Amino acid sequence: MPLPSLGRLSTRSNLKPVNPGRHRNAAAKEAEPAVEDHELTSYLAALAPDSDKESTGTGKRFGEAQVFQLRVNVIASEQLKDIAAERGTSPHALAQEWILERLSWEGQASSAQQRRHEEAHTEELHLDLH
Repeated sequence: MPLPSLGRLSTRSNLKPVNPGRHRNAAAKEAEPAVEDHELTSYLAALAPDSDKESTGTGKRFGEAQVFQLRVNVIASEQLKDIAAERGTSPHALAQEWILERLSWEGQASSAQQRRHEEAHTEELHLDLH
């Protein structure tokens, strides 16, 4: 004879649960208020302070910095590892340094191009006051 599923009504009477489960009575007994463990609470608070901005819990932010994942092919990854080893740094630190250098270079090139563009479109007018 197959056993009925937990939580379903009995097919004979359709009035009572077949098996209320082992933990339902235990939940009713635990209605007493639990005693707070102050030592545990302070320990957990010291491990995870609420005001700490430098958290990677979401995987997206660390302080005011943003985290990016960089996916490269195997050859590029090996090159990065080799160059980092030659320079005595980690691949992560080397990639970060290169990205920041490139952004600085792009910013300088962009501002120089903007200045050239502005100078090319600036006309000088000389008015004769006589």
